[in-house]
Amino acid sequence: MVESTRIVLVSRPEGAPTPANFRIETAALPEPGEGEVLLRTLYLSLDPYMRGRMSAAKSYAAPVEVGDVMVGGTVAEVLESGDPSIAKGDVVQAYSGWQTHQVAPASGLRKLDPDKAPISTALGVLGMPGFTAYSGLLKIGQPKAGETLVVAAASGPVGSAVGQIARIKGVRAIGIAGGPEKCAYVREELGFEAAIDHRATDFADQLRAAVPDGIDIYFENVGGAVADAVYPLLNTYARVPVCGLIANYNATGAPEGSDRLPGFYGRILTKSLTVRGFIQTEFVREMYKDFLHEMSGWIADDLVRYREDIVEGLEHAPEAFIGMLEGRNFGKLVVRVG
Repeated sequence: MVESTRIVLVSRPEGAPTPANFRIETAALPEPGEGEVLLRTLYLSLDPYMRGRMSAAKSYAAPVEVGDVMVGGTVAEVLESGDPSIAKGDVVQAYSGWQTHQVAPASGLRKLDPDKAPISTALGVLGMPGFTAYSGLLKIGQPKAGETLVVAAASGPVGSAVGQIARIKGVRAIGIAGGPEKCAYVREELGFEAAIDHRATDFADQLRAAVPDGIDIYFENVGGAVADAVYPLLNTYARVPVCGLIANYNATGAPEGSDRLPGFYGRILTKSLTVRGFIQTEFVREMYKDFLHEMSGWIADDLVRYREDIVEGLEHAPEAFIGMLEGRNFGKLVVRVG
């Protein structure tokens, strides 16, 4: 019998999560049955959407129940298999969550080839974040050569891919990031035309100077003060794929000040804007195969680069997750579990 070490949600956060919202425990797992496999987690992905799953508020996915294992994408090794399509020793992309082992249906797994790419990339540039960038930009952003794109959180796994794909499509990419080190990475390593520090006191002025012809695509990852600076600069017919609003994830109430929704609607109307929220899963059937083919080729040709921020040990997942929500990570945040 195999025991799994796992991290469960013990209370729902009020505002920013704290270590007290999590607990480490162990649980015995059954033998895998027919059509099932026993997995050992090698890597765990930490992503901003997990903050929403800690809340009981209605959303696009059911919340994690108090006492349940925290959800998350994983890369895992197959220890035992009750399915002929998956063999012992295979490395697979799974959704095991914050735990060292899991018994899971074989039908929900995707086999990985460690010879083609580092297996951790299945959680980043060749996984959900990369596909979020690819599908949101191409399906909703509809980039055209010569246009200008702005993306916030540009050093992160989604934003970095958005800007690089835009550059491949002939679009001028402007990144927004937090701090000089991240801005230098976005500009010098990823090849964005400009990178602007949202912490700068003259951030809005710097952004305006960087987009003299306005903004045609704004890939929304952040919301908050960054969005406030971007929206007045949008061109007529600009497209806004809304991927995330991390600036608001820990909010406990409505923002202070007057209601700005009528003004936002007015801008949508007078500029003929397309503002479209999306969850990447809605495009999987249509676009995922093309994504894997194209992204793999771009990486091989050094047209797309990526950065990983790897944390050692499952026990450090809560601290790393809390830090991510504060912007302390640099690149795709992954926990090396096995």
